[in-house]
Amino acid sequence: MKTIVLIVIMVLSSLSVSHARDIRVLILDKRFSTTPDTETTIKKIGNFKGELLVSGVRYLGNIEIWKGEKGLYLINEVPLEDYVRSVVLSEVADGWEMEALKAQAVIVRTYAVKYIQKGTNRLYHLTSSTLHQLYRGDNSDSGVSYAVMQTSGEILTYNGKPIEAFYHSTCGGKTEVAEEVFGRAYPYLKSVSSDCSLSSYWIWQRRLSTGKIEKKLGLSGLRDIRISSYTKTGRVKDLTFITENGTKVIPSKNLRRFLGWKTLPSTWFTLRKNGNTFIFDGKGYGHGVGLCQWGAQQMAKDGKTYKEILSFYYPGTVIKLDDKFMPLSQKKD
Repeated sequence: MKTIVLIVIMVLSSLSVSHARDIRVLILDKRFSTTPDTETTIKKIGNFKGELLVSGVRYLGNIEIWKGEKGLYLINEVPLEDYVRSVVLSEVADGWEMEALKAQAVIVRTYAVKYIQKGTNRLYHLTSSTLHQLYRGDNSDSGVSYAVMQTSGEILTYNGKPIEAFYHSTCGGKTEVAEEVFGRAYPYLKSVSSDCSLSSYWIWQRRLSTGKIEKKLGLSGLRDIRISSYTKTGRVKDLTFITENGTKVIPSKNLRRFLGWKTLPSTWFTLRKNGNTFIFDGKGYGHGVGLCQWGAQQMAKDGKTYKEILSFYYPGTVIKLDDKFMPLSQKKD
């Protein structure tokens, strides 16, 4: 079992209970890198309210410590709006337009509410990693706080229910349809053209050696890689790996996971071989479904409101004010 050092800065005897709904977040980082196999194999060994410093990140609220066969697990329970503030700041770049921040706040909140509704009987609702949304504890700034406050309680709905609020960094010029990535179509997740040329991932190139690819994929004798199919939007869907022992077809989304998300930023690429090096020329970063964050930033720069941005990326949806998820201090009588 790993030895984990937790620094408890301060324990408070009581915390504000002015929020109608809290969210439970499983902390994942380099030290706490796994999720529990099952909830029955772990047990709670501690609980306190206060402040906790883990790997340089400060967490406030209710902290639970659980122990399992693979080590320790930390669960941070915080008011939903505090969680939204932290995630928005973690997910965007410095200096973003206010309307882009508001759009991000609504989809972060919608994403969280959807998971709260899905997992009311689970040990936790979400993780703090890119498995769900990036959550880095108690971090915020004035612009993000204002954007979250101005959209407090707002979630994006379709037929009265919170949507699957998928989003990504950079679409590369056109978003992807959900069925190509998640295996299911949604009426509000269409492919739209989007200018995200502000992003550093607008255009990229990766040069990977044969040896590195073999190591990452567990292959030997790799001779060539060929694109064997494309998605509806022109992204790579499947690749055929030709080795001295035969061929193997690997979906491009799995290839990204094997190689690393930043090593292969998206599935929109062309491929060529030069000696023992495979050259990927691509565009975009992320799965490509839903709101393109850098596209939203460009729309905000062009004068679009956050409601117009959300309507563009999620056509047919309606913003709903659900006071179950608002701070009690902001509810109307």
